[in-house]
Amino acid sequence: MRKPTKASRFLFKLRTSKEAPSPPDAWLPPPLLPAASASLSGASPPTRRPSASLLTPSPRLPPPPRHPQGENHIFLSAWISCTGTRRRMHFAVNSHMATEPKPAFSEDQMLVFVPPHPLIKHWVSVLRNEQTPCPIFKNAMAELGRLLMYEASRDWLPTIAGEIQSPMGVASVEFIDPREPVVVIPILRAGLALVEYASSILPATKTYHLGISRNEETLQPTVYLNKLPDRLPDGSRVFVVDPMLATGGTIVAALNLLKECGVNSKQIKVISAVAAPPALQKLSENFPGLHVYTGIIDPTVNDKGFIIPGLGDAGDRSFGT
Repeated sequence: MRKPTKASRFLFKLRTSKEAPSPPDAWLPPPLLPAASASLSGASPPTRRPSASLLTPSPRLPPPPRHPQGENHIFLSAWISCTGTRRRMHFAVNSHMATEPKPAFSEDQMLVFVPPHPLIKHWVSVLRNEQTPCPIFKNAMAELGRLLMYEASRDWLPTIAGEIQSPMGVASVEFIDPREPVVVIPILRAGLALVEYASSILPATKTYHLGISRNEETLQPTVYLNKLPDRLPDGSRVFVVDPMLATGGTIVAALNLLKECGVNSKQIKVISAVAAPPALQKLSENFPGLHVYTGIIDPTVNDKGFIIPGLGDAGDRSFGT
């Protein structure tokens, strides 16, 4: 049997029953948590007291509106618990499939998209695992970024129609219009990993870098690198890439800098690996019409500003420093 490489030692071989033997090179993610492991072995999982739901609809409000054709956009009005405080939160979460009809929300409504793609769930799971080595973590971040940017660019990129001659005849075609500006802005350091494969799906883009660090004591952002132009072209479509939307200080600082460049929130799509309620609350209050695409929404942020359960420090784990 071929031995795993050093980079894949965190994987383990799942041995199944004799009736369904596993192939020799079937390598799967590391052992699951007790409840999931018990379900694989056939044993009853240990009982756990269910935790309070992250998003509990307010009893004083009517049920959230649903699309008449049955798609599952939901407007959320919820009590969010984070770092010992309770806040009322209003934003929309979208997890619809590509083939489902889209609902009519106000243009000033901030929307949060959590695409229900199994590959997105897979890469988020790889990122969460504390045993994932640095090279695999960075690759998982890049793959997740590619999938999220693919979803975010749906029905948003400018196209140009025409006709071309194929080997068998004339065909009507559409290309991405290179004359319309599409901008990608990763926030250093971790944003570099999430945006690494962006060029493979977004042709004719320009990349500007923002370096923003967070004070570990005050949790306030500091801009140490700003490569944005004085003004972006009118009508620019802008992807802002920040893997961890925790307290929201960094992403709010970045979007405020874009405002100074003449970009409004309706021209921006934020790409993140993991988001938490405090950041989403700040974005909803300050940037109406903004769209956020994230791999998952976690319930809370601790007193050090880290998302729980999150995936740790994305920059450190991506670059091994």
